[in-house]
Amino acid sequence: MIHIKNIFLYPVSLLYGFITGIRNFLYDAGIIPSVEFPFPVICVGNITVGGTGKTPHAEYIAGLLRENFKVATLSRGYKRKTRDFRIASSSTLVSDIGDEPVQIFHNFPDVLVTVDRNRVHGVNRILLDYPETEVIILDDGFQHRRITPGFSILLSDFERLFVRDHMLPYGNLRESKGNMRRADMILITKSPENISPIQRRLIVKEIDKSPYQNLYFTTIRYKPPVPVFEKCHEGIQTDFSECAGCGIVLITGIANPLPLKEYLQKSYTEIIHLSFPDHHSFNEKDLLSFSSAYNNLKSANRFLFTTEKDAVRLRKFTNIAEPIRSTFFYIPIGIHFLNEDKDEFDNLIIEYVRKNHRNNRVSESKRDN
Repeated sequence: MIHIKNIFLYPVSLLYGFITGIRNFLYDAGIIPSVEFPFPVICVGNITVGGTGKTPHAEYIAGLLRENFKVATLSRGYKRKTRDFRIASSSTLVSDIGDEPVQIFHNFPDVLVTVDRNRVHGVNRILLDYPETEVIILDDGFQHRRITPGFSILLSDFERLFVRDHMLPYGNLRESKGNMRRADMILITKSPENISPIQRRLIVKEIDKSPYQNLYFTTIRYKPPVPVFEKCHEGIQTDFSECAGCGIVLITGIANPLPLKEYLQKSYTEIIHLSFPDHHSFNEKDLLSFSSAYNNLKSANRFLFTTEKDAVRLRKFTNIAEPIRSTFFYIPIGIHFLNEDKDEFDNLIIEYVRKNHRNNRVSESKRDN
């Protein structure tokens, strides 16, 4: 969500900033305790409202580490209907753990995907029940001060840099810009691929990072469409490389769908966009709007496209009829590092886990027992 600035909200934002400042001071001073585990814990988060690409970056790190380490992810499970500690499985519903954890499990079934509103409790449960775990990735945990992560990554959208923003509700910041100092690394996400060296230097100067902080630029790369429901029927086109004459219904329930829409406009001349709020819980009425938009397309070849996160929430509708079902695809995304920084980033993450890996006391006790 991107807030429209209203000058009358500025005094409220000052009060909000004062309150969050006191909270952070109490944690920084040790008055409110924060737990630091003798174990690799990587936090991926932001200080702004709205999508900065936390889950895709958490997935990137999980994919990087799973080759050599036993990886677990932990998040609160946004908008789930449960409250306790949960572990993803092939039968887990979005209502049980949230759409993003389901997406991570779908992409990395060999990764332990967990949710818990109490992140400290969640980490302890992972270490107790799964002592073979070697690293935990906290998805969206930067404001969760009850845990002091071993390595913290702060994300900022290129188009909405946190250093240019203001506190809620006047702006989009959940805490003041100065708290960027807690991060070991800063990633400027959703950057244009053609960003110039001068632009990069100006942004680095504007952010004014500390000497101990690494800063990298990443961008999103869209991958070929994938069927939302099983395999497509025979005769359904699945090669979209030459589909300039196709018409599509774009269905999005994410914070900022504009980059995806702009990407698709390069290849498709007829697009009907149905936009819903972030993490929208689709219903039968929405399905009717999909069908209506699909029938209103003028192109002979018609498809429905959605995001990977939305596809997770749409798969529950097993009653979607043909031809909608067979022509429904989602667009996966991947993270790409600019300026040939991928190897440096990868090495920093791998070395952190390798150097800090140790058998925690809970694991040793459980094995001894």
